[in-house]
Amino acid sequence: MKDHPHRRERFLRDPLPIRLGGIAANLARVASFAAGSPSVPVIDTMLYESKFFIEWAAPTAPIETAAALVELQIAIAVWQSRWSKGHANMDTRNSLIRFAREWSDRLLDLSGLLNEPSGVQI
Repeated sequence: MKDHPHRRERFLRDPLPIRLGGIAANLARVASFAAGSPSVPVIDTMLYESKFFIEWAAPTAPIETAAALVELQIAIAVWQSRWSKGHANMDTRNSLIRFAREWSDRLLDLSGLLNEPSGVQI
């Protein structure tokens, strides 16, 4: 990921719920790309980027959230290795899709973003 200091500074401007939502969005994109045309470099880059986002978000997170982020970061590292070796295998692709979707949903839940009023009135 190019320009780490600038990206880090920009990422840290947002409150923790937005940061967690950003990581969740990255994982949702991983699932989407893996389900479509599985571009190895694109998915690998998104996984790599997600690890940085986790590293930057964890220190300011409550301990339970930080522990979940560390668990996710380790799992992503394992997935990067699995993906580079077996991306063409449908079982590997389907497992990555499930993993990414489950963690995306989990992070959205941890963020609380789905529980907040949208501010839009009908």
